Amino acid sequence: MPLVLGIETSCDETGVGIVRDRVLLADAVASSVDEHARFGGVVPEVASRAHLEAMIPTVQRALQTAGVTLNDLDAIAVTSGPGLAGALLVGVAAAKAYALALDLPLYGVNHLAAHVAVDVLEHGPLPEPAIAMLVSGGHSSLLLVEDVTKTLLPLGQTVDDAAGEAFDKVARLLGLGFPGGPVVDRRARDGDPRAIPFPRGMLTDPSYDVSFSGLKTAVARWVEKHAGPIPVADVCASFQEAVVDLLTAKAIRACRDQGVDHLLIGGGVAANSRLRALAEERCAKAGIVLRVPRPGLCTDNGAMVAALGDRLVDAGVAPSPLDLPADSAMPVELVVA
Repeated sequence: MPLVLGIETSCDETGVGIVRDRVLLADAVASSVDEHARFGGVVPEVASRAHLEAMIPTVQRALQTAGVTLNDLDAIAVTSGPGLAGALLVGVAAAKAYALALDLPLYGVNHLAAHVAVDVLEHGPLPEPAIAMLVSGGHSSLLLVEDVTKTLLPLGQTVDDAAGEAFDKVARLLGLGFPGGPVVDRRARDGDPRAIPFPRGMLTDPSYDVSFSGLKTAVARWVEKHAGPIPVADVCASFQEAVVDLLTAKAIRACRDQGVDHLLIGGGVAANSRLRALAEERCAKAGIVLRVPRPGLCTDNGAMVAALGDRLVDAGVAPSPLDLPADSAMPVELVVA
């Protein structure tokens, strides 16, 4: 049973995970989110520098947690795209160095495929086929997954802002800080999701695409025109409801249209409590099995990269070349670079 170390540096979190045969042995994360908070969003140069500083300590912490050494490893996996170019370069360079020094196979993997594969650590082998809804600060995608080690077929995506990006922008508008997702989720629990009829962009569009730019603008206009103190909890609850209503409606329709009875949700926004609750409710009504990893595995982490690497090794997929590039625009159809 191979021991795989995974490295994730696509955005602002340095993640290192260690997996053996679908068992997670270590998941070490060093986040630079506090350094970005004062800017109201992720600054690529700051993220890259933070990855440089955190890489070796995070690898050492993961090895210590797993009770193994570098010499025990059988393969290295790393996110090679998509993501921030400079941040990706740090992870890819580190993975190449470890692979070369230890004479190990190297797998440059797709960030989105890793978000799908991480669910095996919690719920066992992935059903084939399945629909995956990946929602984060950079992605809002619906994918048909027939075999996560081979290819993912894109069905729909955001045509403008990603869901997580919309959460961040609305939080900034309301003065709630960064990152916006967790704080909007918390404040929404005290609000009325029916208080403000915010729009659901592209809800009736026959495609599986989604749009959040108009929703974000609608929130801004409502706040601008509102007289008196802003009911922050109601705004958060109504905005959040519009987002999760649109996402889950499209996902359920994709499952029905494709004849698939399993829906997997991943990405940072999958940690949102209302998204999880509404997805569970709608899947139960539609006879669809819902799989959502625990919140700690939804956000960017090395465990998901190691999980995908573990599956690739097990499937006998050929490793990547040592001149593996960091590809900030890596297409979702490409699982391994």
